[in-house]
Amino acid sequence: MAVARRDRISTSKEHTMNLALWIAAGLLATVLLVSTSKAFVPREKIASVGHAAEWVLDFSPGALRAIAALELLAAVGLILPAVLGIAPGLVPVTAVCVALLFLGAATMRLRRGERWTIAPDLLYLAMAVFVAWGRFGPEAFPA
Repeated sequence: MAVARRDRISTSKEHTMNLALWIAAGLLATVLLVSTSKAFVPREKIASVGHAAEWVLDFSPGALRAIAALELLAAVGLILPAVLGIAPGLVPVTAVCVALLFLGAATMRLRRGERWTIAPDLLYLAMAVFVAWGRFGPEAFPA
């Protein structure tokens, strides 16, 4: 009787962890997809939104398009491999790359003296690390 209860609790914890990882990956993919707008919106228009968006002026339009393309690939890499069951091991690898992307964003903001705008980048960094840890470890997708 006690063993069956432990199995149900373990299964419930695994389900909760899997759900949390999917939610984190979905939120990150959404943030990355929204962020790809920098490929289509002129950088001057983005910079006019406010002081926190002036960073785009430090990059050429080509560099912004390249960043947006990488963000699009990351959004796809966080979701599609697992959903389609094709190379699901790419999900944690992508999560590591996303963590590096947000680490770079936070570093850039610190160098620009924009300490007050770093909180979202750190949150997304933590979410990406959580997805990488969870999918490499306790909730890895079956091969």
